[in-house]
Amino acid sequence: MTIFPEMFDAFAGHGIMRRAVESGKIRLEPVNIRDFAEGRHRVTDDRPYGGGSGMVMKPEPLAAAIETAKTELPEAPVVLLTPQGRRFDQDTARQYAACKEMIFICGRYEGLDERICEGYVDDEISIGDYVLTGGELPAMVVMDAVIRHIPGVLGAADAAECDSFSAGRLEHAHYTRPGVFEQKQVPGVLLSGNHRAIEDWRRESALLRTILRRPDLLEQTGLTEPEKKIVQKWCRRLETLAWD
Repeated sequence: MTIFPEMFDAFAGHGIMRRAVESGKIRLEPVNIRDFAEGRHRVTDDRPYGGGSGMVMKPEPLAAAIETAKTELPEAPVVLLTPQGRRFDQDTARQYAACKEMIFICGRYEGLDERICEGYVDDEISIGDYVLTGGELPAMVVMDAVIRHIPGVLGAADAAECDSFSAGRLEHAHYTRPGVFEQKQVPGVLLSGNHRAIEDWRRESALLRTILRRPDLLEQTGLTEPEKKIVQKWCRRLETLAWD
């Protein structure tokens, strides 16, 4: 639901989203809220009661748009993209991916008439503590994250589960050819062909990146037994350096 449906043309026309649409894994249908507004000018906003700056999205066009969509998608949860919503994360992306259908509302101006939020919206989502001009970009962010969890969308069956945050950790470091770039070499273990050693290296790399960049993730989940062994190994190395 948007007053700028053309913004989604490029989004649906490239990369993984395009392949998902062409293969029939998903169907993306932008709905122009103006089509449900009355009058010659199809106005979708009005001045706020009580005064103040900005405009507010009118309830009638939104209600009509949602009700029309619900006739085709009766089980679809209605999700509003708004700074006031709960923080979107990987767990929510997985939950949304289990839905067969969804309706996203892209707000504009100062927001929606509160009666729409109270009577028509099932969930309110924010992609961060900042304000954007409208909900279109957040909707694209959410959809991009969600479709990665739909079976068959990504090349590898477990690709989404290897992403950052899927296991409460940042993803490990990545390398590709050439083997030497600006005098920096690819870690030798990645060239060894030893899959067990590579897996151990990736686990340690992911843990190190998480500790350095997002230690809050570790506070939420704690360490696994393999990770505890890694940290204990680091502690022994640090102790050796401290007393050497």
